[in-house]
Amino acid sequence: MAGISGKNTKPEIYIRQILHRSGYRFRLHRKDILGTPDILLPRYRVAIFVQGCFWHGHDNCHLFRLPKTRTEFWDAKITGNKKRDARVRQELIRSGYRVLDIWECTIKGKVAWEPEILANGLGQFISNSHKDYLEIRGG
Repeated sequence: MAGISGKNTKPEIYIRQILHRSGYRFRLHRKDILGTPDILLPRYRVAIFVQGCFWHGHDNCHLFRLPKTRTEFWDAKITGNKKRDARVRQELIRSGYRVLDIWECTIKGKVAWEPEILANGLGQFISNSHKDYLEIRGG
């Protein structure tokens, strides 16, 4: 697991490109913000997490399947990740941030979104939404 990169993944870079083309400026992996968001838009107080479907246990997703070996270990690991994600999300919202979770299946796989539709969805949440939390998932 030490060889698995948590930063600058292909899905994360893809989202950054969409945001940059749309005119948004952002900060990456701010350690002083709880949960170290993948992308932070300070002007809009929006924290974006690009979630890997396997590592964060995306339910009902074609990219997530619990391994058949060491099942107990993986189940505990992924369940812990989900609990941590929920705790971080609630704390960020309590701190005045709006949180956006973008799942990996939104970007790749058989249910990926078109780039223009994804850009519109991101823009609407960042600029116009009054919601505290949004989850963008494939399909």
